Formats: sequence, C-alpha cells, structure tokens
Amino acid sequence: MKKQHFLIIDTETTMTNKVVDFGAVVVDRKGNILNQCAVIVQGVYRVDELFFNNQCADLWNSKKLAERYNNYDDHLKNGTRMLASVPAINKWLERVNKKYDPIMTAYNLAFDVDKMRKTGIDCDMFQKSFCLMRSAQYYIAQKKAYKQFILENHYFTNRTDYGNMSYRTTAEIMTHFLTGNDTPEPHTALEDVIDYELPIFKHITSKMSTKKMMDYKSITWRDLQIKDNFTVK
Repeated sequence: MKKQHFLIIDTETTMTNKVVDFGAVVVDRKGNILNQCAVIVQGVYRVDELFFNNQCADLWNSKKLAERYNNYDDHLKNGTRMLASVPAINKWLERVNKKYDPIMTAYNLAFDVDKMRKTGIDCDMFQKSFCLMRSAQYYIAQKKAYKQFILENHYFTNRTDYGNMSYRTTAEIMTHFLTGNDTPEPHTALEDVIDYELPIFKHITSKMSTKKMMDYKSITWRDLQIKDNFTVK
C-alpha cells in the first residue's frame, strides 16, 4: 500500500489579498514532518501593506502594523525566514508534488487557495485536497465534550445585528481543546501550521481513515448557532 503524505499550508496576507508569508509542511499520517517551507514573498512584502482591520482591537489593528513588520524583519535577520519569489515557491511545490504526491489541506482551505491563486502560487497542481477546518468542525466541534469546553471558556462570537450568535471553532480554540495549549496564535504562517494546525491534523488522523476524514458534510455558521446547540438546564 502506498504511503500517504499530506501538505498542510498556511498563509498570511496583505490588503491586496496576496500572500506575504507562506508556510507549509509535508507530513505522513502520524504527523511526522518530512519537509517544510517558510518564506516571505518577494515582490509582496513591503510592497503591499500587511492586512489589518481597525474594527479589531488586537493584532489585526493598524496600530500593530509596525510591530508585525519588525517581527518579520527579525525573522529575515535570524534566518527563520528567507525572501523567495513566487517562481521559487512554485518550484518547491513542484518538487514536493513529484516526490510525495500529497493531499493538500489547510485550516480554511478556500481562503488560502484564493490568496495563493491571486499571488500566482500554484496550488492547483495537487489533485486531492480537503479543508482541515471543515473536517474538524464536523468530527470534533459537534461533540458534547467540545461544546462543554466552549461553555466553560466562553468561546462565543458576538451577537450580530440579526440576533445570531455562534460558538467558535478557530484553530487556536480547537488546539486549546485538544492539547490544553491556550497560547494565542502568532499568526505567522509556519508557526501556525506546526503549533496549531498540525495538532488538529494528528488528532483527526489518529481517529479515522483518510477517506472518512475527507468525507465530511459542509458545516456553516448556521450549524454552530448557540440557540440550536445549548439549552437551559
């Protein structure tokens, strides 16, 4: 039987919806890392502004931009990142595809694929893929233990103008549930993959076959509504 491999990717983006920080690991079913890539995208970094949202009071506020740029500059100086062109990233992906023929995944795959395409990073060479977030939402987030964890930690979204409110299933919260690690994500691509997405991947692959892992029903915010999942005792 041919050994299965997976490519877990993550991206950090700009205000122009391009990838500025690309991270990826090739792993086997047990989550052992066989290859990895961590690069800042040349021609995007300090050309297009890092993504920010001033409606947020945390890392994503524009007041944090200088700190985030300094962090990336430090990565480049200490060698934990290198500047790489889009063609260079694509060559790495081509080598990975040829050697491992991996199944591609990401936590919110549709988001990362969209941003990679807009940057010219070729993710379409991979014949098989699935969304790790959707798989986790289907196989973990609907379990009683996860809902109890959400309740104990108050992991709920804000109420919308339409009265909707749901419970959260981010990689950060899912990892907290699975491992006890409640350290906030740094939102740098490789670190997010290794410390947050990989533990979720390991949990899912340890519990089910690849076919079942990829065969999930689509989950939306409507399936995660508080009123439908939590009742008064």
